[in-house]
Amino acid sequence: MLSTPTAVPKRILILGPSGAGKSTLARRIGDRLRLPVVHLDALYWNPGWSPTETGRFREKMAEVAARDAWVMDGNYSSHLDLRLPRAEAVIWLDLARYIYFPRAVWRTIRNYGRERGDVGAGCPERFDWPFFRDWVWTYPTRSRARHAELLANLPSQMRGIILRSPSQVEKFTGDLPFSLIRDGKS
Repeated sequence: MLSTPTAVPKRILILGPSGAGKSTLARRIGDRLRLPVVHLDALYWNPGWSPTETGRFREKMAEVAARDAWVMDGNYSSHLDLRLPRAEAVIWLDLARYIYFPRAVWRTIRNYGRERGDVGAGCPERFDWPFFRDWVWTYPTRSRARHAELLANLPSQMRGIILRSPSQVEKFTGDLPFSLIRDGKS
């Protein structure tokens, strides 16, 4: 007999490649469930695209992870040890490169020269070829297997959700909060 969790998760991680829609999904979940949204890029980047010092970033990450409720978008795999034990659900946007790569490029074009709310203040959107080449394009070989393994090995009490298409993301969002409390892993 399947059991159904009785509570909607209050701490939700969203992982996936750049351009997959992590920040958009985080905002939608936050709005729908009235949970605070934390964009990890906004914690990491300082004005002028200056990164936060590693130790300070870990401190900020630990402070945020200790809160009672959040929807947190961003990978920052070297800091999962601070977030994952506190998470009640992990959503992985496992979209194909032909979907997320053009989205990342289009986001840059659409927002060029303007600040985005999901990145640090004082960081206007810019075209960053090394970012596209070394981070966005290489996600399948650099991070995908690690995310797949993470989702496959979540503790039994933690909800794991894999969304593989924009239509699955839309259905998931439309079914909130029920899509977060269904039994078993998607």
